[in-house]
Amino acid sequence: MITTDDVAASLVELTAAVAKEGQAEAVSIPIVTEDKKVAQAELVIGVGKDVLSAPVEWTGEEPNFSRASEDLRNHRLYPRSALRIVEPAFEGADEPDDWDFDQPTQA
Repeated sequence: MITTDDVAASLVELTAAVAKEGQAEAVSIPIVTEDKKVAQAELVIGVGKDVLSAPVEWTGEEPNFSRASEDLRNHRLYPRSALRIVEPAFEGADEPDDWDFDQPTQA
């Protein structure tokens, strides 16, 4: 099967995460057929299911499968970082907030 790098990378990460939970899941990913048409592939990923990603030479415009990659990354078992980037609450908030978690707050 031929798909984009971002779909392949997301699929590998999700497969490992599903297997780590001792589960298997059915997923659908977009692929490019031998005659350069877009199609869907149905896969079972997880425990006992190996997924291999390898680069292939591609000529022409690469299809945009970013939505499918995002769907895989939004799967409930996809690994997520515990830290999130938070924008400052207001303009000019260059200094970090000084939180004292030992002091109770008032609402």
